[in-house]
Amino acid sequence: MAESLNRRSRIMTQGVERTANRAMLRAVGVGDNDFSKPIIGIASAGSDVSPCNMHHDQIALMSKTRLKELGAMPMSFHTFVVTDGEAMGHEGMKASLISRETIADVIELDARGHQMDGLLGIGGCDKTIPGTVMGLARMNVPSVFIYGGTIAAGIYQGKKVDIVSAFEAVGAYSAGKITEEERHGIEAAACPGAGACGGMYTANTMAAAMEALGMGIPGNASVPAVSPHRKWVMEASADALLGCLKENITPRDIMTKHAFENAIRVVMALGGSTNSVLHMLALAHEVDVDLTIEEFNHFYDTTPILTDMKPAGQYVMEDLYQVGGVQVVMKMLLDRGMLHGDCLTVTGKSLAENLADVKVDLSGQDVIRSFDNPEQVRGPIAILKGNLAEEGAVVKTCGLNEFEHRGPARVFDREEEALDAILNDGVSAGDVVVIRYEGPKGGPGMREMLSPTAAIAGAGLGKDVALITDGRFSGGSHGMVVGHVAPEAQVGGMIGLLNDGDIITISTRNKELSVGLSEEEVARRRAAWKARDNGYHRGALWKFAQLTSSASKGAVTS
Repeated sequence: MAESLNRRSRIMTQGVERTANRAMLRAVGVGDNDFSKPIIGIASAGSDVSPCNMHHDQIALMSKTRLKELGAMPMSFHTFVVTDGEAMGHEGMKASLISRETIADVIELDARGHQMDGLLGIGGCDKTIPGTVMGLARMNVPSVFIYGGTIAAGIYQGKKVDIVSAFEAVGAYSAGKITEEERHGIEAAACPGAGACGGMYTANTMAAAMEALGMGIPGNASVPAVSPHRKWVMEASADALLGCLKENITPRDIMTKHAFENAIRVVMALGGSTNSVLHMLALAHEVDVDLTIEEFNHFYDTTPILTDMKPAGQYVMEDLYQVGGVQVVMKMLLDRGMLHGDCLTVTGKSLAENLADVKVDLSGQDVIRSFDNPEQVRGPIAILKGNLAEEGAVVKTCGLNEFEHRGPARVFDREEEALDAILNDGVSAGDVVVIRYEGPKGGPGMREMLSPTAAIAGAGLGKDVALITDGRFSGGSHGMVVGHVAPEAQVGGMIGLLNDGDIITISTRNKELSVGLSEEEVARRRAAWKARDNGYHRGALWKFAQLTSSASKGAVTS
């Protein structure tokens, strides 16, 4: 295999002039018989910072061993993780979205610097998935994405709990609905071991999207982190990568417009996270696919939710895995004519060929619903526009289907201020909580608002209080929540001109987000508005604020 597959690395390993290069490589175990082998970079987001990624280095060894057996020369390196569940609710969350861009940069620099012929990328926590695939796409060498797998559910008082249960316990405790003993019990049980958050939150959503996009092997998204089947995933992914290397199949061959449409369709059918909008736009940007935020509404309108998954439902990814996984939902969509079956995947086969032997049998379970009895008749994510969101905003409808809400604004310039008001009876039924200056530039970093949305839900106000923000939401957020409002407050968007009491209208039926102000009043407020200092004048957060695009374009820096 050797010489024909080391298309890039031969520049670093061949010829008398590369004597010193080879000397360095010998120190890490490369021998005379290895220099003509293809170098495969294994980019692992392994870290003991979080349960999502704590096992990645261990499972990466399975792929590394397999690649050596196949005659390749694997070399591992680290990306990193900012863990949303730990960063949530404080300054740390400003680093989360920025980490997506940095992960892509790390993969680019390491793979380019060492002239790698192919890449295996392993991600788990939310931003490590799109960040990793963005890096693979940017390098455009034969590449395969591997999901580290989902966490098992915790059990408290005979019921399944997870990280969102812990966030919602804060609101429930503050509202007097649970005791301190119950709150502590949920906290202690929520995260029992390795793996990414269990519901159809951002990690599982993006893992499913990468499988539907064709960048992960069939079944990759569903296998739990600690399943014995994980060894097969790691080895089969290595096999797929060698196949891509031999056929010179690259991410741009796979990540076509039709492939993105498949991924968006699957996200809708699974009841996925609003963050998928941001990340799919960013991924499309990396491969020059013309995908716009407005296109998501077609898939919202035409795709029912076919699973009863948390946060609005009752099941987690390990439950879906036990009844066939994401592949069953994909097969249902394909058979219905709702996916492009001819899209190429990392197996070298089409999506339809990958799903040919998948059986759909919905009897004896209620995790996956039929088209005749869906969980919701429309998807979970819609794009709203209006004078309050001229570039668009993203609404999550899981558990609500369509909704309309009209109420007075309660305006806060920081997430912490809003959370304090929610927990101390400062928000009433009918209100629209507005959290601004949390956008990509204004935050900077576009924090997730899981703490305020969980507090609203935990207090039992999920169907009575709406929340809009130029920040983001966790995949665990649910209720009447609208995020990614663009233009953001920091650049003079309408959300930055709002006052307490302004009447805001949110309508998923009309796909509208607007405020009842005259043009004259808007002009008066705009004349008095001044840009704020976001408080960061150097470093990664400052650089991101200078470079990032609007959320409606994916908040990308490249």
